[in-house]
Amino acid sequence: MTFEVGLLYAAGVAYLALLFFIAHAVERGWISQRLVRHPWVYALSLGVYATSWSFYGSVGFARSEGYAFLTIYIGVTIAFALTPLLLKPILRLSRDYQLTSLADLFAFRYRSPWTGLIVTLFMLVGVLPYISLQIKAVTESVQFLTEETPSHLLSLGFCITLSLFAVLFGARHITPREKHEGLVVAIAFESAVKLLALLSVGAFAVWGVFGGMGGLDHWLSERPEAVAALHTPVHEGGWTTLLLLAFAAAFLLPRQFHMIFAENIEPRTLDRAAWAFPLFLLLLNLPILPILWAGEALALDMPADYYVLGIPLASGSGTLTLLTFVGGVSAASAMMIVTTLALAAMCLNHLILPARFFHSESRQRNLYGWLLWGRRILIVLIILLGYGFYRLMEFNEDLAQIGLLSFVAVAQFLPGIFGLLFWPRATHAGFIAGLTAGIVVWAGTLILPLLGGAEALPDLRVWLPNPGWDRWTLVTFWSLAANAALFFTISLATRPSPGEVEAAQAAARERILPAAGLVHARSVFEFETLLAHSLGPGAASQEIRRALADLGLSPGETRPAELQRLRERLERNLSGLVGPLLARMIVDDSLHVDPHARTALADSLRFVEERLEHSTVRLQGVAAELDTLRRYHRQILHELPVGVCSLSPSREIVIWNGAMTNLSGIPAEEARGLRLDQLPEPWDGVLRGFVNGDDRHLYKLQISQGGHNRWISLHKAAIEAPESRAAQGLGGTVLLVEDLTDLHTLESEVAHNDRLSSIGRLAAGVAHEIGNPLTGIASLAQNLRYEKEADEIEATAEQILGQTRRINDIVQSLVTFAHAGISVPNPAIRIRLRNCASEALALVQLAKKGRDIACANEIPEDIEVMGDHQRLVQVYVNLLTNAMHASRPGDRIRMTGTSQNGQIEACIDDEGHGIPAAFMDRIFEPFFTTKPPGEGTGLGLPVAYSIVQDHGGTLHAENLPGGGARMTIRLSAAPENHA
Repeated sequence: MTFEVGLLYAAGVAYLALLFFIAHAVERGWISQRLVRHPWVYALSLGVYATSWSFYGSVGFARSEGYAFLTIYIGVTIAFALTPLLLKPILRLSRDYQLTSLADLFAFRYRSPWTGLIVTLFMLVGVLPYISLQIKAVTESVQFLTEETPSHLLSLGFCITLSLFAVLFGARHITPREKHEGLVVAIAFESAVKLLALLSVGAFAVWGVFGGMGGLDHWLSERPEAVAALHTPVHEGGWTTLLLLAFAAAFLLPRQFHMIFAENIEPRTLDRAAWAFPLFLLLLNLPILPILWAGEALALDMPADYYVLGIPLASGSGTLTLLTFVGGVSAASAMMIVTTLALAAMCLNHLILPARFFHSESRQRNLYGWLLWGRRILIVLIILLGYGFYRLMEFNEDLAQIGLLSFVAVAQFLPGIFGLLFWPRATHAGFIAGLTAGIVVWAGTLILPLLGGAEALPDLRVWLPNPGWDRWTLVTFWSLAANAALFFTISLATRPSPGEVEAAQAAARERILPAAGLVHARSVFEFETLLAHSLGPGAASQEIRRALADLGLSPGETRPAELQRLRERLERNLSGLVGPLLARMIVDDSLHVDPHARTALADSLRFVEERLEHSTVRLQGVAAELDTLRRYHRQILHELPVGVCSLSPSREIVIWNGAMTNLSGIPAEEARGLRLDQLPEPWDGVLRGFVNGDDRHLYKLQISQGGHNRWISLHKAAIEAPESRAAQGLGGTVLLVEDLTDLHTLESEVAHNDRLSSIGRLAAGVAHEIGNPLTGIASLAQNLRYEKEADEIEATAEQILGQTRRINDIVQSLVTFAHAGISVPNPAIRIRLRNCASEALALVQLAKKGRDIACANEIPEDIEVMGDHQRLVQVYVNLLTNAMHASRPGDRIRMTGTSQNGQIEACIDDEGHGIPAAFMDRIFEPFFTTKPPGEGTGLGLPVAYSIVQDHGGTLHAENLPGGGARMTIRLSAAPENHA
């Protein structure tokens, strides 16, 4: 049974077209996102690991290496079993810093222009044997199906066709950092096809060739040498080397790195893939041994590599044969498509762009198009290089042996991965030296012999621990030994650069503070203008918009700390576009940073908080205790009922707790990092004026916010930083803001009640005062009826009006006193203190007690203060009332006042019994009174004290040496009136 080349070619193209249609359907939204993002789809997409080697070559590898063929898959299982320790940290770095390839990863960690260049060149050369393996497998499979020796045009046609589909699959997006969801689903489908084809051939081998499991057991029992042949290679050693090589290839091969990390859509799917992908490989390997034994039973006249194809071909099943051929084409095509996508990005970022980026004006006008066509051309060139390598070598090796060339090559990156994840002391010099040594050994022992060069292996065997090792063990040992020795030795002999220290901290998640320095640009518009010199106006505008959206910032952002974050985000985004090396060059060239300027302390603290909150590292020991203490203190600050605002030395807000948010209405996230002059009114003027002033305390400051009045008290203290920390931006000022609005309202109500209480005490005197003019009015009215002359009547009416005015003055003074300042005090005006005292004296003398005591108002007329007239009247009423209660009939009360150096001192002296020494410290406490129950509220002096304090003054009590007491009011004098 034979097939026509045209039919096979049509089947292959039709299958590739089906894969492309699946990818296109995903990108057009024709397939549910729930399916596209399902963990099983991601796990199946990792099946790109299984190439023609797995599909065809595993059978031949099992024949030559026995059970050791399983090590290629057990090594992968070990790598995925270490997902939390190995794969997740790499995935985090790749996503956080948008690293799309292994070269990007190493260039990020080992900061040197040579790092990405050497990694890219070596990866390109190291993977060419694997690409040529796929071409060889497809070409030879066509040869067996057509029974004709295919011309080289067939392999070239396959490469050209595959180039077209590779461009369609992965080079249609504008930027390489975008996830190719369609590619992921298409590769997952391709993996399912490979698995179906291989399981179908395996099932046919068991039931079609042997007649079932019983027939297979019978065949094996008659040929014990078939089972013994599987054990012998394992006993001879070499399987540990295969485990190590497969372990490295599991995540370091370009196609594996690309699918595991670059195309990961949801990080959580890696947890499912950690066991689902090894399960896929287990199912893929179940039919390998039955296929091997079926091929031997049929005595197929072909290499064991192609028993998978030979069994259905020998049976005459055209459908199964064609399915198997499509499975082989699928395995080869998927590998080449994904590998060339990954290598094209590496070559563009680390070979082409660094040399050409700053010298192409046409590129700047259309950066994205330039990158897109660059990737397309590189994809085609890489596939043609693979074809050239295939033609140059003309391999006579088994497929597995060719694949191991690439496995040994990628194993050379293991020391670098160890340093990246676990050894912060590693340097780029050590990495480059070690990798170069490994490359030299690999090329000299594996590639030169293929080219007809001298065989180096015999010269190396004399230094081996076991001279009987096979060549793969020999090359792996010496290449990794030289690599690791130079890597560790030179790393210890050299010092990491600041960039490498920063990258090592990022890799280990130990970076606590953001990078020092502030960007010179002061606005987003300036960012865009500067970046346009390197990227071009269109690309610069788009990258700025994308970074702003990522950070949730507005185009009008001007905060230095947020602009520094924007710069870092731009560098990360550009890293996904042009690689970390060029991204740093572009950002450093366009957006200069002042290294001597410190990042805002608020931003540093926010950075620390975010790192610790989102860290997956379990803190232990002292670190855990310190973190617990940090959380405790942070919670205290947040829950304090007093507003806390901490300022850096540059007056930027560092801490803005919950009480400040409730008081001001400004969220803490918006306030942190702002300067005081960037706060909205009234907080801009209030806080800035207080910080710049000399006062450390301001009591009862009235502000207007949202149409409502508030009363606050302000307190400040300097944070003295140790000399060793002053240069790090520590220190500053802490402000405490108390909301006294409720307290002020309560005090106003208490003062009002006290006024009403005073009026109640004056009631008898008021009745007496009103009674006298009422009696006079009644008498005058009675006499008025007998008056006949107009002059007498007019005089009597005038006397009546005089008495009514007297009554009105008494009532009006009581009403004014009762209602003044119930809730909102009057604006501060210039008032004469003598007038306040006179009005208060008139009120208290209405009481009977007040008429028996002589009062003298000796306050000079020119003493003036700024304040609320009625509230100061209440102070004098309360103090005079207390003085009268302490005095005896015939005693004298004297009110005096002096002005000196801008300060007013007003005294009220009485001749009473004085204040007991035991009560002197308590007389201003609310509700404290020495009077019997029912005769005093204990609010008179506290209310007077509060009103004086609201006016910025003090109230002091003392006993006079000759008897009696003195109340002293100290207030600021009103400024001189120059009008």
